[in-house]
Amino acid sequence: MGWTGKILRVDLTAGTVTPEPLNREWADLYLGQRGLATKYLVEEVDPRCDPLSPENKMIFTTGPLTGTMASTGGRYSVVTKGPLTGCVACSNSGGFLGQELKNAGWDMIIFEGRAPSPVYLHIEDDRVRLLPADEIRGASVWHADQWLHRRHQDPLLRIAAVGRSAESGCLYAAIINDLHRAAGRSGVGTVMASKNLKAVAVRGTLGVGNIEDPDRFMEAVAAGKRVLAENAVTGQGLPTYGTQVLMNVINEIGALPTRNAREVQFEGANDISGEAMHEPRPSDGKPNLTTNAGCFACTIACGRISTVDRGHFSVQNKPEYWGSSGGLEYEAAWSLGADTGVDDLDALTYANFICNQDGFDPISFGATVAAAMELYGMGVLTAEQTGVPFEFGSAEALVKAAEWVAKGEGFGRELALGSKRLCEKYGHPELSMTVKGQEFPAYDPRGIQGMGLTYATSNRGACHLRSYTVASEVLGIPEKTDPLTIEGKPALVKAFQDATAAVDSSGLCIFTTFAWSLEDIAPQIDAACEGDWSVEKLLEVGERIWNMERAFNLAAGITGADDTLPKRLRTEPAATGPASGKVAEVEAMMPEYYRLRGWDEKGVPTGETLSRLGLS
Repeated sequence: MGWTGKILRVDLTAGTVTPEPLNREWADLYLGQRGLATKYLVEEVDPRCDPLSPENKMIFTTGPLTGTMASTGGRYSVVTKGPLTGCVACSNSGGFLGQELKNAGWDMIIFEGRAPSPVYLHIEDDRVRLLPADEIRGASVWHADQWLHRRHQDPLLRIAAVGRSAESGCLYAAIINDLHRAAGRSGVGTVMASKNLKAVAVRGTLGVGNIEDPDRFMEAVAAGKRVLAENAVTGQGLPTYGTQVLMNVINEIGALPTRNAREVQFEGANDISGEAMHEPRPSDGKPNLTTNAGCFACTIACGRISTVDRGHFSVQNKPEYWGSSGGLEYEAAWSLGADTGVDDLDALTYANFICNQDGFDPISFGATVAAAMELYGMGVLTAEQTGVPFEFGSAEALVKAAEWVAKGEGFGRELALGSKRLCEKYGHPELSMTVKGQEFPAYDPRGIQGMGLTYATSNRGACHLRSYTVASEVLGIPEKTDPLTIEGKPALVKAFQDATAAVDSSGLCIFTTFAWSLEDIAPQIDAACEGDWSVEKLLEVGERIWNMERAFNLAAGITGADDTLPKRLRTEPAATGPASGKVAEVEAMMPEYYRLRGWDEKGVPTGETLSRLGLS
């Protein structure tokens, strides 16, 4: 049936763990993972609650294909109300924790309340315990992981934990599993730390034996794997270069936000690209990239494992960073590099190690550093305040900033606020490149117009993974559209948003959609799960999820007025590249988008739309 049919409710205040049956009616309407967990959140949490209060809940959730043999079927998500944005938050992660949770017999875990002292949740199939975590309070994710493995003497234990950044209140702290995979955005790690929950450690031995039609499922899975292997992106580009294959591509089309989006092209892009990660360093003759890596059941293996030059200033006298760990992906390389003007590949890799080790989102971190650098260049901030000269291009400032945010020290406490609050504090809110309080990622909407509408309307704040129109506008998937025009973009964005919501709810990785359409995914879900899971039903599920999230945000006080972009992107034209002279035309696209969504002119779903989707 795809689902195990069991969820675990953990009352941290009372210290109790209680199994309960999954709501199967909801599963039929919302599928799993992002959709199903958000349904539980909407039903159980007041949208107006303080995200860091005991009244907020946090849900670890899998999809019906998590833990199966479906390619990339290892995903899990964390759903809560996010402290960075005040919006509904759903952060998706790979690695191995999701499948371990499913193999232990659980579809999701609902955490509620706040523990009186630090605890961690230990799961061995149906044996579940809350155990003291006092000894690892204040520990990094990496040290907590080592401590838990030593304590339980189980090398196959899968662990998700928060680091010092979350404990010190960084508003964009992440939850890190398997040392360098992350439920990374919107501050889900901050919520976890606010509940005095240090880690979730899982060992599952039951297997996933509840597939509805095993023979048909294996046929659909095999067909899907063939499509992935034969596709140029999923079969060649991503395995070889990872997401970093995009660095030079996006720079060349003039859509790489540079120096806090003052520019759209970075002269140092090639030096921090996927190609550069393969090149031997002059200093030691070794490349930055050690190998690629894959998550559970993944046949793409886009993950990067890197090693920093031992002679580099950032790791001198720091042997703990001399080994290989999670390497740069495109979004991190952009935010730590182009957005700050830093072209030192090893400095970016080290800063990324710190983000993994202490659990904070490199996108929000790098973009906040970039905003601080602009404030410094204007004279609003001084070296006395920042601790070191905070100039664009300073690898030293970037490295120090990462260390400070990790520990919650010095100027790191200011950077931990995120760029919206930082820029407001110093009187220049216009310098924050955010939507709904969340920093936008590595695609400048002056050069890729569809991404402007994507950012503006994303239910979790600016995000590329809610509607990756880059696939169409740049890569020609499923068909090529002009990135510099707005014609047809509202329909394109809506289609991507609905389809992505369904994929995010399945247990599969969104990267499969470089090769797969829902025509490839629906047969796998249909064979695994009870009921009729056609393409049409999946699109309806996706639309239902999108409108449910929208309704939660509206109740939380996020309105159509928040569906916009920073003034810089709307009024300051790109100065170079193919997009020269263009601004982001998001305001011109919004009326048609609202109409296609079945919302009124203020961005509120109409009664007819809610009724059609069963949300009224």
